Amino acid sequence: TLALRGYISEEELKTFDQFESRLQAHPDMTKLDALDMSTGSLGQGLSAAVGMAIGAKRLKKDFHVYCLIGDGESQEGQVWEAANIAEKYKLDNLIVIMDQNGLQQYGWKNGHDRMNPESNGRRKFASFGFETWEVDGHSIEDLVAVLDEVKGRRNGQPKAIIANTTKGKGVRFMENNYVWHSKAPNDEEYITALTELEEGD
Repeated sequence: TLALRGYISEEELKTFDQFESRLQAHPDMTKLDALDMSTGSLGQGLSAAVGMAIGAKRLKKDFHVYCLIGDGESQEGQVWEAANIAEKYKLDNLIVIMDQNGLQQYGWKNGHDRMNPESNGRRKFASFGFETWEVDGHSIEDLVAVLDEVKGRRNGQPKAIIANTTKGKGVRFMENNYVWHSKAPNDEEYITALTELEEGD
């Protein structure tokens, strides 16, 4: 997105996550002027989004604030503290989109004693006073349709869209396999993945 908007070159994208690159896995606003905040700690995004939505309301600015979160990071209490504030201040200009794939970075899905990711984001957000929708997160058409509906609803309630997804969808060796959360494919895997994705179109 930064390259498409002209903030960085497309050539610089090739340096992503490499030593001394400005493009690290967690964005750093001291390295990239286009960023409004540095991120990295799980769960902090919704707090920042709530602050922006409150600011917009107080300044009487008519825009929406969008926040993308994962079901895994939603185990962080900060997410629900922010959700509570969103309802308190009637932030109907706030739209949260949760990627609900049921699989965290380090697994923990089957038979592990660690807590699973948030399994019913829609129920949880509704309990915090959000209007909620649920969509197929792999369907751009469905996402656009629900976003068009959500944007027009200024009724005092913050909004949450639960996007049900499959981690690694479309690539057989990646689907529902947590090791691909932050692993780069080798040359052979890369070609296989591209081929499978093209066949799935």
